[in-house]
Amino acid sequence: MTCLLVLAKAPVAGQAKTRLSPAATPRQAADLAAAALLDTLDAVLATPGTIPVVALTGSLLDASRAWELAELLRRCTVIPQRGTHFPARLAAAHADTATRYPGRRVVQIGMDTPQVTPALLAEAAHHLDTADAALGPAADGGWWALALRDPVHADVLRHIPTSQADTGTRTLHALRSNGLTVRDLPVLSDVDTMADATMVAAGIPETRFAAALAQVGATV
Repeated sequence: MTCLLVLAKAPVAGQAKTRLSPAATPRQAADLAAAALLDTLDAVLATPGTIPVVALTGSLLDASRAWELAELLRRCTVIPQRGTHFPARLAAAHADTATRYPGRRVVQIGMDTPQVTPALLAEAAHHLDTADAALGPAADGGWWALALRDPVHADVLRHIPTSQADTGTRTLHALRSNGLTVRDLPVLSDVDTMADATMVAAGIPETRFAAALAQVGATV
């Protein structure tokens, strides 16, 4: 079995998806973040033969859709994020998942791609039958998914700056420099801006995320 690891942040107003403002209010931005996470968890929980793990930072007490999130998170192994910066938290989440589930492969995603599907997640896991890793590039130059046959190799992430135009390229180079064979996954768009949100929602009209964006009523 493969662990599906989601790195998530509690969707609290004023702390989540702040780049969606001012088109969305802080509360609406948090609701969009919550909807994206719920849609992501739906896909994870619907992927057969996998173990759902969520590395969470922040408190759900003040989060948007806290009750809905709690219901889905009860079906996952929830671990705290640790580390002083995001690259360190990425690497630590892989290490902590490996400690909980030794010998398991890990497919890691975030909560910014509500368009992810069980088929895409299963494809990432399937690549590990014939390769050491698989990487899903993001349209902004980062990456949305990293699959590792041996999660010890996630330690390379500690040294790669995130949210840059060359983050994906640098991650691929680091993996290959460690001697890993790496397969490609399809390119997806992260939801960072309202333009991203509008484009992604248009492709997934039946999701919570699309419904939440419709409530914003913004045009870009």
